[in-house]
Amino acid sequence: MLDDVLHLLACPHCGAALSRSEGSVACASGHSFDIAREGYVSLLPGDARLGSADTAEMVAAREAFLEAGHFVPLAEALARAAEPFLRAEGEPGGESLPCILDLGAGPGWYLARLLERFPQSMGLALDLSKHALRRAARAHPRIGAAACDTWRGLPVRDGAASLVLSVFAPRNGAEIARVLRPDGALLVVTPTERHLAELVTAHALLTVDERKEERLAAELGSRFDLERRVECEWFPELTPGDVANAVAMGPSARHISVEELSADAMRATASITISVYLRRSG
Repeated sequence: MLDDVLHLLACPHCGAALSRSEGSVACASGHSFDIAREGYVSLLPGDARLGSADTAEMVAAREAFLEAGHFVPLAEALARAAEPFLRAEGEPGGESLPCILDLGAGPGWYLARLLERFPQSMGLALDLSKHALRRAARAHPRIGAAACDTWRGLPVRDGAASLVLSVFAPRNGAEIARVLRPDGALLVVTPTERHLAELVTAHALLTVDERKEERLAAELGSRFDLERRVECEWFPELTPGDVANAVAMGPSARHISVEELSADAMRATASITISVYLRRSG
């Protein structure tokens, strides 16, 4: 699928268009980037810092947890929020297809669900973790995947995306505004203070920042208008294995030995907010 999204990508050094040549992509200035055998391309600069990237164990735990279906209600809520912005029609494989850009896409699970719901769209998964991108590149036939550091800039051409997703992921407001179409939207998913609270209490996990919404408004307020905010809450039944995966897939995994985790089955609270932002004109 990388070939089908190549026209959306840009050289991270000079911003020029990229073209493919066998096992790499390059711009007219000669900047070249290797395509991994799993199908994603690394557009990271040579001095990229990968310390915050998800490990292979974190990505595997996330994929197992998501594939168990516990966050299907979130995927369905995202589809409802996305629908007004993905009605444009295009020919399969053509450049006119609306693009869903997923920042911090992880294994591409949410993006794949949206592409199933909107068959006349293509997906571009961006992440810092090579372990995540190996899975995202295979998550759906219409997903192309690229490695990048969100804070260093997005290797994406101006106005390329009809929809940008940020699901529990970092956001770079200036870059999102640049790559988003004027009539597009940004969907930001953030946890509420009730999200997986049972796990937080039982295993002393990292808690949600109480000023998250305030920080979100500060990050995006100068370039985006909040159109609406939707809260979604459901109560998944988790097996001991699900609990272990929920701990292992998040930032708490860096501080807790999952191998020593004694987990019981539990009914958890899943509680999130979807914020729909429109690009401010002028």
